[in-house]
Amino acid sequence: MAAPRLSTEDPAWAKAVIVTLVLVFLGLVLILPLVAVFAEALRKGLQPALAAVSDPDAIAAIKLTLLTAAISVPFNVVFGLCAAWAVAKHDFPGKSLLITLIDLPFSVSPVVAGLIYVLVFGLQGWFGERLLDHDVRIIFAAPGIILATIFVTFPFIARELIPLMQEQGVSEEEAAVSMGASGLYTFWRVTAPNVRWGLLYGVLLCNARAMGEFGAVSVVSGHIRGLINTMPLHVEILYNEYDFVGAFSVAALLCLLAIVTLVLKTALEVAQPGSRRRDGH
Repeated sequence: MAAPRLSTEDPAWAKAVIVTLVLVFLGLVLILPLVAVFAEALRKGLQPALAAVSDPDAIAAIKLTLLTAAISVPFNVVFGLCAAWAVAKHDFPGKSLLITLIDLPFSVSPVVAGLIYVLVFGLQGWFGERLLDHDVRIIFAAPGIILATIFVTFPFIARELIPLMQEQGVSEEEAAVSMGASGLYTFWRVTAPNVRWGLLYGVLLCNARAMGEFGAVSVVSGHIRGLINTMPLHVEILYNEYDFVGAFSVAALLCLLAIVTLVLKTALEVAQPGSRRRDGH
């Protein structure tokens, strides 16, 4: 006698249809565009693609992209840890407002974020004349790109850590404090080890977004070729100049960086098989 089928178990044909639809969707929306990028980059051979990536303007864009990520990601690590600690471990007036502010970049268009910095630090902005008097450039310079990138990426780490810290509660920290441990010692020896995988996961997401950000960076950069162009902006310039091989070659490099990030993310998930995503976005 055949075992009764569970009410939550789909028939074989339904599973096949669902899996087929998912694979077709992924193939059309994800795999096919990636293949097209690499195919277009190598359309004239490997040498032109390598030449486009090693062009001085492309090298400058790569360096600025890496510099931006190297500054914005550590900044967001510090902010994310502090914000998650405050939200998950303490009750204070304005806690809901802090959580809302952390989520703000998820709802604000990156272009609007860039315009905000232009309004504040631009030549006609609130502090533009004072900055000009002291020969300090924020907009149309690397600092503006870094600030805009920090704005659009700072929720990622905090949003990875807050649910983890909330689930763990405060019992372990209270026990450590009751035994005479200082707050800093408690954080590094009790809290940090429990959230290290979530922190690494958030760092990967933050780094990927920092390297690929276009909207906010486009507004504050000024598009000065070879000086303050990031890799996404350099791709746009090459494409607008009908240098398709160059544009897709730099885009392929960005895709490779994204694939490396994906591989690292998968490795983290394999390393902690019992974990599951609990982020709030």
